[in-house]
Amino acid sequence: MEKIKKTPLCKEHVKLGAKMVPFGGWEMPLQYGSIIDEHLTVRNYAGLFDVSHMGEFFIYGPESINFLQKLVPQNISKLTTGKAVYSQLINPNAGIIDDLIIYRLEDKEYNPSFLLIVNASRIDDDLHWIEFNKKNDQFDIEIENKSAELAMIAIQGPLATEIIEEFGLSKEDQPSRFSIKETNLDSFKVFISRTGYTGEDGFEIIINNKEAPSLWQELLSKSEKYGLKPIGLGARDTLRLEAAMLLYGQDMNEKTTPVEASLGWSIPIDKEEDYYGKNIILSQLSNENLDKILVGFRMLDKSIPRHDYEIFKDDEKVGYVTSGGIAPFVGANIGLGYVSTKIPTSIGTKIDINIRGKLHPAEMVKRPFYTRSRRV
Repeated sequence: MEKIKKTPLCKEHVKLGAKMVPFGGWEMPLQYGSIIDEHLTVRNYAGLFDVSHMGEFFIYGPESINFLQKLVPQNISKLTTGKAVYSQLINPNAGIIDDLIIYRLEDKEYNPSFLLIVNASRIDDDLHWIEFNKKNDQFDIEIENKSAELAMIAIQGPLATEIIEEFGLSKEDQPSRFSIKETNLDSFKVFISRTGYTGEDGFEIIINNKEAPSLWQELLSKSEKYGLKPIGLGARDTLRLEAAMLLYGQDMNEKTTPVEASLGWSIPIDKEEDYYGKNIILSQLSNENLDKILVGFRMLDKSIPRHDYEIFKDDEKVGYVTSGGIAPFVGANIGLGYVSTKIPTSIGTKIDINIRGKLHPAEMVKRPFYTRSRRV
């Protein structure tokens, strides 16, 4: 049995009274208090997350752009220094190996350099796929897996920019949305990006393992006046669900394509270079060979949808729920799920969710369920 891993911040969570649980092979904080209170803290103030279980791959070399162009649908050749893009690693059948963020860093030894942030549960599979493609096609690149050496701390919420200002980085010097920079936060040398997994403005900070506990402690002590509190996995999940952000292994996997997962917005149709699954993906974008599609819905009664519940339309099973639960800020019970493209998928379409043998009414709604300017 594989030994459970601990992040560099594990002792900090225990000191703060967190309920620790296994998650994807890691011991992680589920909650420090009430999950709903933690959720609302992020929506109204700011929350501090340990996301050190995520993976970090550095890829650089003269052929690094061409290499990444083959692996993901996004057009990496258009990614400028300091910018980031969301994409997916794709297999030959157009299935999603993983979803990830790709950052273009300052050139290394006069060659393009990139940072890939991947899901914790997919680090080994992703690395194997990346290294296989490098070896198979003999790309002139270097791959460095720094996942075991680096920690990652996220600050999310409307007051995140004020908190970062307290560490010597003015709002003018802070990275813009989907950007990254290498800088100092007080005495800490970090990468800081304007990204997140909550639907709020915020930052993700990459720092070496040794210094991570000190930065975590300083963030909490210096930001108490902003209402900053540590946030566990429970609220992280309800926050990402309100923002309709997908969870790998639950909302998508190697048997679902980006188009089926309603990620077509992340796929440029004008990319000339070939990539894995391109023909399948482009045909599905034209509504060909598309049998299922991910939709968002809200319950019309007080019932709560959960993973793997069946979805019905006119008493016929048409799909299944992938994520569901209470949306504390939105004030509704919501879900994501795959349905057959044979039924209407427009906003307002009525469906039913099978909960313990009884059908409960729901309707399809616009995603995301929550944005900073709109509620469901």
